[in-house]
Amino acid sequence: MTQIAVKEVVHYSQPETVTDRQIDSKTLYFQLDGSPDDAALAEGADYLRRQLAQARDLECDLPAEPAGIQAWIEANTRQVGQQYAAYLEARKAGAPRRYFGSKAHALYFLQSVAPTKLVDGSWLYGLVARWREARFAPLIRIYLEELGEGVPDKNHVAIYRRLLDTHGCTRWQDLDDSRFVQGAIQLALAHHAADFLPEVIGFNLGYEQLPLHLLITSYELNELGIDPYYFTLHVTVDNAASGHARMAMQGLLDALPRAADGAEFYRRVRDGYRLNMLGAGTTSVIADFDLERELLHVLASKCAVGSYMHSNYCRIGGKSVNQWLADPAQLPGFLDAMQQAGWIRRHAHPEQSRFWKLIQGEHAEMFGVFNAYERQVIHDWIAGDSLHGARNRPLSYKAKRRLLDAPEPEPRAEAHAGAPRGVLRRHPSPPGQTPQGADDFSRELRELEDRLASLPGRDAMMDMLSPLLAPSLHHSAAGMMATRIYARLLDQA
Repeated sequence: MTQIAVKEVVHYSQPETVTDRQIDSKTLYFQLDGSPDDAALAEGADYLRRQLAQARDLECDLPAEPAGIQAWIEANTRQVGQQYAAYLEARKAGAPRRYFGSKAHALYFLQSVAPTKLVDGSWLYGLVARWREARFAPLIRIYLEELGEGVPDKNHVAIYRRLLDTHGCTRWQDLDDSRFVQGAIQLALAHHAADFLPEVIGFNLGYEQLPLHLLITSYELNELGIDPYYFTLHVTVDNAASGHARMAMQGLLDALPRAADGAEFYRRVRDGYRLNMLGAGTTSVIADFDLERELLHVLASKCAVGSYMHSNYCRIGGKSVNQWLADPAQLPGFLDAMQQAGWIRRHAHPEQSRFWKLIQGEHAEMFGVFNAYERQVIHDWIAGDSLHGARNRPLSYKAKRRLLDAPEPEPRAEAHAGAPRGVLRRHPSPPGQTPQGADDFSRELRELEDRLASLPGRDAMMDMLSPLLAPSLHHSAAGMMATRIYARLLDQA
């Protein structure tokens, strides 16, 4: 124990110098969300130091001493509960939705926060390889639960990817740099836990607390017909009684050094906690939405191709459609011209607009030009003030049940009777021989099992599996399998 403590002193007092390198958050995000090389890793460490320097001046409500964290969590939970109860009472009395004025607004939010949600839990990845150290068990367990323990319907990133795909929110890579700050921080922490362990723990402690915006978001998404499961799942798993909020506190208490400088460690924990406050947050993203600006953005994305695709016989406002689309700066005038010509009837049901019928319907001439998200933006802009009457519509009984009822987790598949201690599900094939019945869909998984079966024992298997739990891999088929096996082996430790 003394040797470990001495080693920790070296790590906890790393110099926090910042080099002259400056890399934007978006570029770093995509470099780290894969297989980063040494240069990208160095950029990540430098980025973290700059973000920590910026966050250090922010207010911190975390208790001054670790002993006060339990009471702090309980107070936060009570406050959020009271605020949410007041919100529900206001809605029951007829108040409009607090966050989302329309479905397009809600989908804009889902797409805008995608860079963060698609690396959910990643900041804890750096601890996976430290499974031999019991003090990290609560934090590793949190990470495995973020990964759904390898069950696709429970893996948080896989759930969010499906949500985006369902609603056509697929252009998140084109967002501006501010939307990538939180994701870049999380990925940088994922790859630098060895040098930023207190900051990882502090960031995790803050992230796992239940925020009011999560409850309101879940309620209003459901009200708008958008599956809120990703958000309701976090409401349940982050609970303060037995969920991630409590596990995050236990992870901090277990990791606090005993023979080294605990005060310095905790100071850095508080710095890591402050990292949660950087970048675009939920409420700022929601407030940034402007429906007409988003509509113009959608139309501008079609100009490069659309300006060549229309015949010239149809003229609107004295110009052909191709001429209007030749310059995105003309789009506001194009919208005005379509209204003047009767192609669009604002503030009425979109079905009354000829333009809408061109893009939506069984025989729509422009079918496939706009995806689900883009159609929703166009729909809500045309509908305009006619949407307001629906804003106060109360939840139906079925909608309430959808909000409150979460599907049961899928049972873990039974292990093959012949596999050692229930880890592998089948007997491996002889080396160099293709498993019977294998095809391109299953070959990678069968080969992974073969490689695991050839290893001398559990420790070697855990070491091989750990890299497959990386933020960019865990939601793949191989990553899911690796997570399931890793979790079983961890239970045997």
